[in-house]
Amino acid sequence: MPSPASRPPASPQPVRVLLVEDDDLMRRSFTVALERYGYLMRTAADGLTGLELFRDEDFDLLILDVMLPGLDGIGLCRRVRETSLVPVLMMSARGDGLDVVAGLEAGADDYVVKPVDTFVLVARIRSLLRRATYAPAPAPGRPAAQEASPPAGELLVFGDLTIDTGGLEVRVSGSRVALTPTELKLLLEFAAHPGIVLERHTLLRDVWEYGWDGDSRVVDLCVQRLRGKLGRDRIETVRGFGYKLRR
Repeated sequence: MPSPASRPPASPQPVRVLLVEDDDLMRRSFTVALERYGYLMRTAADGLTGLELFRDEDFDLLILDVMLPGLDGIGLCRRVRETSLVPVLMMSARGDGLDVVAGLEAGADDYVVKPVDTFVLVARIRSLLRRATYAPAPAPGRPAAQEASPPAGELLVFGDLTIDTGGLEVRVSGSRVALTPTELKLLLEFAAHPGIVLERHTLLRDVWEYGWDGDSRVVDLCVQRLRGKLGRDRIETVRGFGYKLRR
């Protein structure tokens, strides 16, 4: 019998994804495509069924279509955010409409516009999952050019705001604040550059990992959500440039 040290490492658990999409062809196509990448898929054709599945099972990521019968994707996202910080990716057939803004305001982390290429969808999923499992690497021995976040284990204080970069906990006036993975990653990016203006395209690159010009609305809406949780004056808008965290 092999010793514990000689046993192969346990296989990582498959990523569980809930896809809520009312179009049968798209639902099947997305399911087949994502299963080829190793994702464990569960699907629903309407918002209420999706909500039941979400409440009954554990998922690592949700993909929600905006236009759903019964409970639409925006309402479903709001219901999810009442109890969970699980990453949420919205799908919209109208990328320039109010759907995008409404989805991000409801708590979604990112969005894609249909029809969406499988490679783009997988890239967005991987980015969201990296944020969900984000943990700062130890600073010692790390090249300065890679220093994109505060050192692990450091307690950062900005007035009544404290950020534990090791435990990934955020508190305002001593009370813990629940942040989604994207909100936390964005706050850590600001905390790594206090008092320095960060442009929207820089945040899109470093937080959302867009390798191309993305929609700056995701930044603006996430900043808006952060302000609602941390205080309106904590993150300052510098018109024409971007945002900065006040020291």
